[in-house]
Amino acid sequence: MITIKEYVAPASLEEAYKILMSGKTNLILGGFGFIKMGSRAVNKAIDLCNLSLDYITETTDEILIGAETSLRTLEINEIIRNYCGGAISEGVSNIVGVQFRNMAKVGASVFSRYGFSDLLPSLLVLDAKVRLYKGGIIDLEEFLEKDFERDILVEVILPKKKGMAVYDCIRKSTGDFSIINGAMFRGEDGQYKIAIGSRPQRVKLAVKAAKALEDGENIETVVDIIPEELHFGTNVRGSKEYREDMSKALVSRMYCKVGA
Repeated sequence: MITIKEYVAPASLEEAYKILMSGKTNLILGGFGFIKMGSRAVNKAIDLCNLSLDYITETTDEILIGAETSLRTLEINEIIRNYCGGAISEGVSNIVGVQFRNMAKVGASVFSRYGFSDLLPSLLVLDAKVRLYKGGIIDLEEFLEKDFERDILVEVILPKKKGMAVYDCIRKSTGDFSIINGAMFRGEDGQYKIAIGSRPQRVKLAVKAAKALEDGENIETVVDIIPEELHFGTNVRGSKEYREDMSKALVSRMYCKVGA
Protein backbone atom coordinates (compact mmCIF):
# COMPACT_ATOMS: atom_id res chain seq x y z
CA MET A 1 0.00 0.00 0.00
CA ILE A 2 1.22 3.50 -0.79
CA THR A 3 0.29 6.52 1.30
CA ILE A 4 0.68 10.14 0.14
CA LYS A 5 0.70 12.96 2.66
CA GLU A 6 0.51 15.86 0.20
CA TYR A 7 -0.11 16.24 -3.54
CA VAL A 8 1.54 19.17 -5.35
CA ALA A 9 1.47 20.33 -8.98
CA PRO A 10 4.31 22.90 -9.40
CA ALA A 11 4.12 25.70 -11.95
CA SER A 12 7.78 25.42 -13.04
CA LEU A 13 10.61 22.91 -13.26
CA GLU A 14 12.60 24.93 -10.77
CA GLU A 15 9.78 24.71 -8.24
CA ALA A 16 9.34 20.99 -8.91
CA TYR A 17 13.05 20.36 -8.35
CA LYS A 18 13.13 22.35 -5.11
CA ILE A 19 10.19 20.37 -3.74
CA LEU A 20 11.78 17.07 -4.84
CA MET A 21 15.03 17.89 -3.07
CA SER A 22 13.38 19.23 0.07
CA GLY A 23 12.63 15.77 1.46
CA LYS A 24 13.92 12.22 1.00
CA THR A 25 10.44 10.78 0.63
CA ASN A 26 9.25 13.37 -1.90
CA LEU A 27 8.55 11.73 -5.26
CA ILE A 28 7.80 12.58 -8.90
CA LEU A 29 4.55 10.80 -9.73
CA GLY A 30 5.14 10.12 -13.43
CA GLY A 31 2.18 8.07 -14.60
CA PHE A 32 1.89 6.36 -11.20
CA GLY A 33 1.81 3.02 -13.04
CA PHE A 34 4.25 0.95 -10.99
CA ILE A 35 4.72 3.14 -7.91
CA LYS A 36 1.33 2.10 -6.58
CA MET A 37 2.30 -1.57 -6.77
CA GLY A 38 4.82 -1.10 -3.97
CA SER A 39 4.48 -0.23 -0.32
CA ARG A 40 5.89 3.11 0.74
CA ALA A 41 5.06 6.40 2.44
CA VAL A 42 5.39 9.52 0.26
CA ASN A 43 5.56 12.92 1.88
CA LYS A 44 4.95 15.05 -1.24
CA ALA A 45 3.80 13.53 -4.53
CA ILE A 46 4.89 15.87 -7.33
CA ASP A 47 2.79 16.00 -10.50
CA LEU A 48 4.42 17.59 -13.58
CA CYS A 49 1.08 18.07 -15.35
CA ASN A 50 1.34 21.90 -15.38
CA LEU A 51 4.79 22.08 -17.01
CA SER A 52 3.80 21.59 -20.69
CA LEU A 53 5.97 18.48 -21.07
CA ASP A 54 3.45 16.52 -23.14
CA TYR A 55 4.78 16.91 -26.70
CA ILE A 56 6.48 15.27 -29.65
CA THR A 57 8.16 17.84 -31.89
CA GLU A 58 10.43 17.48 -34.88
CA THR A 59 13.37 19.72 -35.75
CA THR A 60 15.82 19.53 -38.63
CA ASP A 61 18.09 17.08 -36.82
CA GLU A 62 16.11 15.71 -33.88
CA ILE A 63 12.80 14.48 -32.51
CA LEU A 64 12.00 15.73 -29.01
CA ILE A 65 9.70 13.77 -26.70
CA GLY A 66 8.48 15.47 -23.54
CA ALA A 67 8.57 13.59 -20.26
CA GLU A 68 4.79 13.80 -19.79
CA THR A 69 4.08 12.18 -23.16
CA SER A 70 2.14 8.95 -22.68
CA LEU A 71 3.22 5.57 -24.02
CA ARG A 72 -0.04 5.49 -25.97
CA THR A 73 0.97 8.69 -27.76
CA LEU A 74 4.31 7.06 -28.68
CA GLU A 75 2.38 4.13 -30.06
CA ILE A 76 0.10 6.10 -32.39
CA ASN A 77 2.03 9.30 -33.18
CA GLU A 78 2.87 9.46 -36.90
CA ILE A 79 6.32 10.99 -36.36
CA ILE A 80 7.32 8.10 -34.10
CA ARG A 81 5.60 5.45 -36.23
CA ASN A 82 7.57 6.62 -39.27
CA TYR A 83 10.89 6.96 -37.43
CA CYS A 84 13.39 4.24 -38.43
CA GLY A 85 10.72 1.65 -39.15
CA GLY A 86 8.53 2.34 -36.12
CA ALA A 87 10.53 0.27 -33.61
CA ILE A 88 9.63 2.57 -30.70
CA SER A 89 5.91 2.36 -31.44
CA GLU A 90 6.14 -1.41 -31.80
CA GLY A 91 8.02 -1.72 -28.52
CA VAL A 92 5.32 -0.06 -26.42
CA SER A 93 2.29 -1.49 -28.24
CA ASN A 94 1.92 -4.56 -26.00
CA ILE A 95 2.61 -2.95 -22.62
CA VAL A 96 -0.33 -4.11 -20.46
CA GLY A 97 -3.31 -2.44 -22.21
CA VAL A 98 -4.45 0.81 -23.82
CA GLN A 99 -5.75 2.22 -20.53
CA PHE A 100 -2.37 1.68 -18.89
CA ARG A 101 -0.47 3.12 -21.86
CA ASN A 102 -2.66 6.22 -21.71
CA MET A 103 -1.53 6.69 -18.12
CA ALA A 104 2.15 5.64 -18.19
CA LYS A 105 4.57 8.46 -19.09
CA VAL A 106 7.78 8.42 -21.11
CA GLY A 107 9.74 10.29 -18.45
CA ALA A 108 8.84 7.84 -15.69
CA SER A 109 9.51 4.82 -17.92
CA VAL A 110 12.97 6.03 -18.91
CA PHE A 111 14.07 7.57 -15.60
CA SER A 112 13.13 4.45 -13.62
CA ARG A 113 15.40 2.30 -15.82
CA TYR A 114 13.28 -0.79 -15.32
CA GLY A 115 15.02 -3.99 -16.37
CA PHE A 116 11.79 -5.20 -17.98
CA SER A 117 11.24 -1.99 -19.98
CA ASP A 118 9.93 -2.52 -23.52
CA LEU A 119 10.74 1.10 -24.42
CA LEU A 120 14.43 1.33 -23.54
CA PRO A 121 15.87 -1.22 -26.05
CA SER A 122 14.61 0.74 -29.05
CA LEU A 123 15.72 4.07 -27.62
CA LEU A 124 19.17 2.66 -26.88
CA VAL A 125 19.92 1.34 -30.39
CA LEU A 126 18.71 4.65 -31.84
CA ASP A 127 21.30 6.65 -29.85
CA ALA A 128 18.73 8.51 -27.77
CA LYS A 129 19.78 11.15 -25.27
CA VAL A 130 18.00 12.40 -22.17
CA ARG A 131 17.71 15.94 -20.91
CA LEU A 132 17.77 16.19 -17.11
CA TYR A 133 16.87 19.36 -15.25
CA LYS A 134 20.13 19.48 -13.32
CA GLY A 135 22.22 16.86 -15.11
CA GLY A 136 21.80 18.36 -18.59
CA ILE A 137 21.91 16.32 -21.79
CA ILE A 138 23.60 12.92 -21.63
CA ASP A 139 23.57 9.79 -23.78
CA LEU A 140 20.96 7.26 -22.75
CA GLU A 141 23.66 4.57 -22.62
CA GLU A 142 25.60 6.61 -20.06
CA PHE A 143 22.42 7.40 -18.13
CA LEU A 144 21.56 3.70 -17.83
CA GLU A 145 24.99 2.93 -16.40
CA LYS A 146 24.93 5.74 -13.82
CA ASP A 147 23.96 5.26 -10.20
CA PHE A 148 20.57 6.66 -9.32
CA GLU A 149 20.59 10.42 -8.64
CA ARG A 150 17.59 12.56 -7.77
CA ASP A 151 16.72 14.73 -10.75
CA ILE A 152 13.88 15.40 -13.17
CA LEU A 153 13.87 13.99 -16.68
CA VAL A 154 12.61 16.74 -18.99
CA GLU A 155 12.69 15.12 -22.42
CA VAL A 156 14.08 12.34 -24.60
CA ILE A 157 16.05 13.41 -27.67
CA LEU A 158 16.16 11.21 -30.78
CA PRO A 159 18.68 12.02 -33.52
CA LYS A 160 17.48 11.83 -37.11
CA LYS A 161 19.00 8.59 -38.45
CA LYS A 162 19.04 6.82 -41.79
CA GLY A 163 18.39 3.14 -41.36
CA MET A 164 15.99 0.52 -40.08
CA ALA A 165 15.29 -0.48 -36.48
CA VAL A 166 13.17 -3.31 -35.09
CA TYR A 167 11.94 -4.30 -31.65
CA ASP A 168 11.16 -7.87 -30.65
CA CYS A 169 10.48 -9.82 -27.48
CA ILE A 170 9.50 -13.17 -26.07
CA ARG A 171 6.65 -13.17 -23.58
CA LYS A 172 4.12 -15.71 -22.38
CA SER A 173 1.10 -13.68 -23.48
CA THR A 174 0.21 -10.27 -24.85
CA GLY A 175 0.37 -7.68 -22.11
CA ASP A 176 2.66 -9.76 -19.89
CA PHE A 177 6.19 -8.67 -18.96
CA SER A 178 8.83 -9.73 -21.47
CA ILE A 179 10.89 -12.77 -20.56
CA ILE A 180 13.55 -11.24 -22.80
CA ASN A 181 13.40 -8.35 -25.25
CA GLY A 182 15.64 -6.43 -27.58
CA ALA A 183 16.09 -4.08 -30.49
CA MET A 184 18.38 -3.90 -33.50
CA PHE A 185 19.35 -1.01 -35.76
CA ARG A 186 20.93 -1.30 -39.20
CA GLY A 187 22.18 1.97 -40.65
CA GLU A 188 22.47 2.73 -44.33
CA ASP A 189 26.24 2.91 -43.78
CA GLY A 190 26.33 -0.71 -42.60
CA GLN A 191 26.43 0.11 -38.88
CA TYR A 192 24.65 -2.27 -36.51
CA LYS A 193 23.47 -1.80 -32.95
CA ILE A 194 21.98 -4.55 -30.80
CA ALA A 195 20.38 -4.09 -27.39
CA ILE A 196 19.11 -6.86 -25.13
CA GLY A 197 16.84 -6.16 -22.16
CA SER A 198 14.84 -8.05 -19.55
CA ARG A 199 17.91 -10.21 -18.87
CA PRO A 200 16.37 -9.47 -16.23
CA GLN A 201 18.85 -6.62 -15.62
CA ARG A 202 18.77 -3.26 -17.38
CA VAL A 203 19.00 -3.22 -21.15
CA LYS A 204 22.55 -3.23 -22.49
CA LEU A 205 24.23 -2.96 -25.89
CA ALA A 206 25.84 -6.09 -27.34
CA VAL A 207 28.84 -4.24 -28.77
CA LYS A 208 30.94 -7.25 -29.80
CA ALA A 209 28.03 -8.95 -31.57
CA ALA A 210 27.18 -5.78 -33.50
CA LYS A 211 30.81 -5.35 -34.53
CA ALA A 212 30.89 -8.94 -35.78
CA LEU A 213 27.90 -8.23 -38.02
CA GLU A 214 29.63 -5.14 -39.39
CA ASP A 215 32.72 -7.24 -40.12
CA GLY A 216 30.66 -9.66 -42.19
CA GLU A 217 30.33 -12.57 -39.78
CA ASN A 218 27.31 -14.77 -40.45
CA ILE A 219 24.37 -14.56 -38.06
CA GLU A 220 24.88 -18.12 -36.78
CA THR A 221 28.28 -17.08 -35.44
CA VAL A 222 27.09 -13.74 -34.13
CA VAL A 223 24.26 -15.11 -31.99
CA ASP A 224 26.74 -17.27 -30.06
CA ILE A 225 28.55 -14.09 -28.98
CA ILE A 226 25.47 -12.72 -27.17
CA PRO A 227 25.47 -15.01 -24.08
CA GLU A 228 29.25 -14.67 -23.85
CA GLU A 229 29.13 -10.87 -23.96
CA LEU A 230 26.08 -10.17 -21.78
CA HIS A 231 25.14 -11.47 -18.35
CA PHE A 232 21.81 -13.22 -17.98
CA GLY A 233 19.99 -14.08 -14.76
CA THR A 234 17.05 -16.02 -13.37
CA ASN A 235 13.77 -14.75 -11.98
CA VAL A 236 10.15 -15.95 -11.81
CA ARG A 237 9.65 -15.41 -15.55
CA GLY A 238 12.60 -17.42 -16.81
CA SER A 239 15.92 -19.05 -16.03
CA LYS A 240 19.39 -17.86 -16.97
CA GLU A 241 19.83 -20.78 -19.37
CA TYR A 242 16.48 -20.18 -21.06
CA ARG A 243 17.25 -16.51 -21.57
CA GLU A 244 20.65 -17.33 -23.05
CA ASP A 245 19.06 -19.67 -25.59
CA MET A 246 16.22 -17.29 -26.38
CA SER A 247 18.63 -14.36 -26.87
CA LYS A 248 20.08 -16.23 -29.85
CA ALA A 249 16.64 -16.76 -31.38
CA LEU A 250 15.70 -13.14 -30.69
CA VAL A 251 18.80 -11.67 -32.36
CA SER A 252 18.44 -13.98 -35.36
CA ARG A 253 14.79 -12.96 -35.74
CA MET A 254 15.60 -9.26 -35.53
CA TYR A 255 18.42 -9.65 -38.04
CA CYS A 256 15.94 -11.04 -40.57
CA LYS A 257 13.51 -8.19 -39.88
CA VAL A 258 15.97 -5.38 -40.53
CA GLY A 259 16.40 -6.61 -44.08
CA ALA A 260 19.86 -8.08 -43.75
